[in-house]
Amino acid sequence: MSIERLDEGTRMSQAVIDGGTIYLAGEVGEPGETAENQPRQALQRVDELLAGCGSSREQLLQVTIWVASMAAHFDEVNTVWDAWVPEGAAPVRVAGEAKLALPELKVEMIAVAARA
Repeated sequence: MSIERLDEGTRMSQAVIDGGTIYLAGEVGEPGETAENQPRQALQRVDELLAGCGSSREQLLQVTIWVASMAAHFDEVNTVWDAWVPEGAAPVRVAGEAKLALPELKVEMIAVAARA
């Protein structure tokens, strides 16, 4: 079985496909954007990467969401998430608080999906 790597760089790939499973790198929005815009931007990138891998959000298996401050941003992240996740196709999800790569980042999302 061959492993496919998409948008491969020196440090990481944006997506890796192994058999029927797609693994996405952590996706973020624009640093400094609001706690509503950053998750929208990250989820748009998830949509784009999944489409490039021959899949979609309906095929999501698991999403990990890291939030810079659960107290400050979790409600906004959930509002965006709830509007984005397909009805009847909610993946397994975990969310936690973490110090992200840049202080201007409020959220990072990591997804695993099945190849359609």
